[in-house]
Amino acid sequence: MKKTLFLLIISSNFAFAQFTDINIIKEIRTKDKGLVVSAHPLASEAGAKVMKMGGNAFDAVIATQYALAVVYPQAGNIGGGGFLVGVKNTGEKFTIDFRETAPAKASRDMYLDKKGNANTDLSQNGRLAVGIPGSVAGFYATLKHANLPMEKLIQPAIDLAEQGFAITEREASLLNNQMQYFNDHNKVPTVFQRNTAWKQGDILIQKDLAQTLKLIQKNGEKGFYEGKTAELIVAEMKRGNGIITLNDLKNYKVAERKPIVFNYKGNDIVSMPLPSSGGILLAQMLKMSGYENLEKYQQNSTEAVQIMVEAERRAFADRAEFMGDPGFITDKTSMLISDQYLKNRWKSFNINKATPSSEVGKITPQPKESTETTHISVIDKEGNAVAVTTTLNGLYGSKVVVAG
Repeated sequence: MKKTLFLLIISSNFAFAQFTDINIIKEIRTKDKGLVVSAHPLASEAGAKVMKMGGNAFDAVIATQYALAVVYPQAGNIGGGGFLVGVKNTGEKFTIDFRETAPAKASRDMYLDKKGNANTDLSQNGRLAVGIPGSVAGFYATLKHANLPMEKLIQPAIDLAEQGFAITEREASLLNNQMQYFNDHNKVPTVFQRNTAWKQGDILIQKDLAQTLKLIQKNGEKGFYEGKTAELIVAEMKRGNGIITLNDLKNYKVAERKPIVFNYKGNDIVSMPLPSSGGILLAQMLKMSGYENLEKYQQNSTEAVQIMVEAERRAFADRAEFMGDPGFITDKTSMLISDQYLKNRWKSFNINKATPSSEVGKITPQPKESTETTHISVIDKEGNAVAVTTTLNGLYGSKVVVAG
């Protein structure tokens, strides 16, 4: 019988992987327990709390994401989007794509200056950079796999927003470092702005966010994509050059996609398909490194690093050349993860020297890894497993906070 390794890899800029070994799952199930892993202890605690109330892994991941929107605002969100990979104890495997989508008024040249050069500030900061948020729709798409009603799953986040929580030294530093951006991109004062520097132990209270969460609690998905919240989002767009409309919000839909499943050393690997590049990259890198019997080399040895780096170079070159949103490109996943293609790709590998870039293909330079994307892994005592990666694309997203 095949083991299952469960993971999710996604990002607009990076490939992130989170493995859960089958032996860990067995140990957790034997002990009649669950496991919630996230970027903030209060968010993980929210997930654990709903599992103790009778929730499963999918309940926990919803509650954890809502809580991260409160306690981890640099990446956790209800204003961004993400990807989910789920494996149920029945063997069912599925993914949910709830990444942000472009507003109807978006155009090809909207981020170009008068000379035709890309203005990256427009595409990353301010109202024009904002995509239609997918997170709340993603939580509701996950709900059909959960046990508890959304009213209970969102309550821990409401409590955290209303009552506040003590920020850490690092969180204080992040807020202080981003203060100028908040000042530049918000015409109405936000909870993140203050006249004195943030310091460790300060309490961050977010009353407006609590009210927004209560509208979702009361009115469901429509409590975010329609009504007061939608009107506030559109009003914020109109304070600058934002282009999101009420129709954009009302018409947002998640996409449920067939997961990438491939074998590696007798294990089934389950991951995210396009528009995430991560699942394809992982398949490529594991398969190519497998051609060299990587396990025979000592960890971090010159040979092992050479194999992994060369596999990664080829995978990321293919990412730049072939991968994107399947709604707008030809999906070449089957070719890219096939042994026929990868063995041919690997022919230029030499254990003793780097392959010239001209033989590898197009490679996009990768910036320093940052913290605006966050990952959650949850396993429950029934053997359900779920992995979610959410993102705001940049640190604190567009730096715009919707007034009210």
